[in-house]
Amino acid sequence: MADGVDIDAYFRRIDYTDSRAPTLETLAGIHLLHPQAIAFENLDPLLRRPISLQPEALEGKLLRAGRGGWCFEQNLLLRDVLQELGFRVTGLAARVMWNAPEGAVRARSHMLLKIEGAGSATYVADVGFGGLTLTAPLRLVPDIEQPTPHETFRLLRSASEARDNYVMQALVGRIWKPLYSFDLQPQHLVDYQVSNWHLERHPESPFVNNLMAARVEPDRRYGLLNNKLSTHHLGGATEQATLSTAAEMRQVLEHVLRIELPDDPGLDDLLASISTRT
Repeated sequence: MADGVDIDAYFRRIDYTDSRAPTLETLAGIHLLHPQAIAFENLDPLLRRPISLQPEALEGKLLRAGRGGWCFEQNLLLRDVLQELGFRVTGLAARVMWNAPEGAVRARSHMLLKIEGAGSATYVADVGFGGLTLTAPLRLVPDIEQPTPHETFRLLRSASEARDNYVMQALVGRIWKPLYSFDLQPQHLVDYQVSNWHLERHPESPFVNNLMAARVEPDRRYGLLNNKLSTHHLGGATEQATLSTAAEMRQVLEHVLRIELPDDPGLDDLLASISTRT
């Protein structure tokens, strides 16, 4: 557990003012507000800035600098906060299935959390899956549909793997889409550091070749892939816009995704280059 995690700064960042008791209501309230306040984003790998997963670095970036981050940063911060509040939290690892060819086996490159202590049930939490990140914890129970403030999700048993292997699915439109598979083997910081290092440095990593950012609102989701902004209204239409200048890119990142952009000499050139992609 992190020593001295700044709970007050975290709650100011996500605008949480309710109970701090380790209950399901507290967990649900935090889980809903976190992805509204702290965007998913991968600007640092694109700018060749190293990502530290140490607690002080996470707090400095996500809480004090107004930045977002990817799954390891988001869920490690959430883990530290929940542990400080009295929840029992285990870090897990997942193989991403979203947009993967059927049958493809990917590395365990995603982080999620197993939560105990919120009543008698066990839950999974995940505030770091970008455009389809959860906005509520899910009971760790297979084969039941679980509504959230946004989409409906479910967990399935993986037919081809061990008993405690699950597949997370989201109901997108009227189709169940697999997001990732995971098991209940506990992960440690060093496990995440290996994946973190690979994703931020490997030349074929999507995170060093594409700008990805996402944030939720109570009635919609925003997703940015390079210079394409998608706005998904809950139960309604999807709007798409192409950003054709660095100024438009900056405007969306700052005012739609609410990211305080880093003071980096390469940022404007990066945004200008991304804005010309077709």
